[in-house]
Amino acid sequence: MTVFAAVLLLAGAVFNAVVWPRFYPRIANDPRARAADGSRTAFYRVHVALICIALVLAAASAVVGVLVLL
Repeated sequence: MTVFAAVLLLAGAVFNAVVWPRFYPRIANDPRARAADGSRTAFYRVHVALICIALVLAAASAVVGVLVLL
């Protein structure tokens, strides 16, 4: 059972590490990401925060998955 949990944690970590960073270029190039004066909008900041949180959770899941295997 613990091996299954570790594999599940590692699979989730890999998924998050592969999928979420690919959203950044789309968010950065979205017209809603910049205001008329060129400054970044809340749309941009919220989505970058979501990407960062997903990557932190991916790293934590990877660490826990490896620790469970040891």
